[in-house]
Amino acid sequence: MTNSSAVEAGNPSGVRRRQILIAATIFLLIGALWFAYWMLHGRYHEDTEDAYVSGNIVQVTPQMSGTVVAIYADDTQRVKAGQILIKLDDSDALIALDQARAELAQTVRKVRSLFTGNDALNAQIELQQTSLSRAVADLKRRSGLGKTGAVSFEELHHSEVAVKSARADLLAAREALAGNEALTENTVIDTHPEVLAAAANVRAAYLSLQRTRIPSPVDGYIAKRGVQLGQRIAPGKPLMAVIPLDQVWVDANFKESQLHHIRIGQPVALAADMYGSDVEYQGVVVGLGAGTGSAFSLLPPQNATGNWIKVVQRLPVRISLDPKQLEQNPLRIGLSMTANIDISDDSGAQLTQSSDILQAAYVTTVYEHAGHAAEDLVEQIIKANIGTHSSVATVTAH
Repeated sequence: MTNSSAVEAGNPSGVRRRQILIAATIFLLIGALWFAYWMLHGRYHEDTEDAYVSGNIVQVTPQMSGTVVAIYADDTQRVKAGQILIKLDDSDALIALDQARAELAQTVRKVRSLFTGNDALNAQIELQQTSLSRAVADLKRRSGLGKTGAVSFEELHHSEVAVKSARADLLAAREALAGNEALTENTVIDTHPEVLAAAANVRAAYLSLQRTRIPSPVDGYIAKRGVQLGQRIAPGKPLMAVIPLDQVWVDANFKESQLHHIRIGQPVALAADMYGSDVEYQGVVVGLGAGTGSAFSLLPPQNATGNWIKVVQRLPVRISLDPKQLEQNPLRIGLSMTANIDISDDSGAQLTQSSDILQAAYVTTVYEHAGHAAEDLVEQIIKANIGTHSSVATVTAH
């Protein structure tokens, strides 16, 4: 045994002191490193693991009742906006459209006859005016002859009756013209109220036919398909959902004690449990929730009771993601995320500012085509029945 070993064996308190000193040095070093990390990095970041991917769940619902005869998409399939997903039985809709088209054609021909009737009534008035002038002249001539006794009293009476009859016929013709003009005044055939009403029926029937084919409102992936062939469905019943995975975001639930320096516009580093630390998403804070999760729950807490216990609340913070990163590494709704917000610049706003210009956040143009096609069909029917030789056969542009 060496001398040093003998000294240590004989002085155990010195060994303990040395061990305590080494342990204290290690703890001090760890504390210094943690303090340095907090001063340089930690105090400028807030993080949470209570974060999840959210997104739009676009429900596909029918606008009319019907029986499902075809299903063109199933779960996990990608679909385009406007792509037909479900077809309903269209037999009744076809019959209703044929009836509406026939009624519009008949109405156009009927109204057309009203306009041509004005010309006929004007001609009738001219004829009655000529008859009245002839009867007045005849009465005047016979009245002069009656004074000499060349014309009998009875013949003179017949002339007076003829003048009264001609005046009555002229008045009737003028009243008939006024009544007919009241039906056609300040309008043309295609803007006549009866034609507009019949055209509206055609549009409604055409739209009903188009609604037997249910399209996808947006690009996305099919989920939650619950509709089956032969099923009788009612308007508004959810049939399936379309998930646009290029429009997802993250809702990170931070403790209320972490919200003091969180502002809109701050950068966020995110990681998904699905990809691990290999993929880091870059996001931006776009808004803070208007209330905590417990406030919007189905059964909100009643803190006015006597057995109250304080529970730390969490507020959802919405974080937008980079579309290019989403395209390279797609996420799914509901996946767990880790969010780390850089709060070094806390000069931004906590609440979103209102805008004077109202702009739609989400828009679909899928349903516009049916309306335009209905207008084209109405115009075709009117042109086919308005006639080509009529003086009033002018169709205004819709």
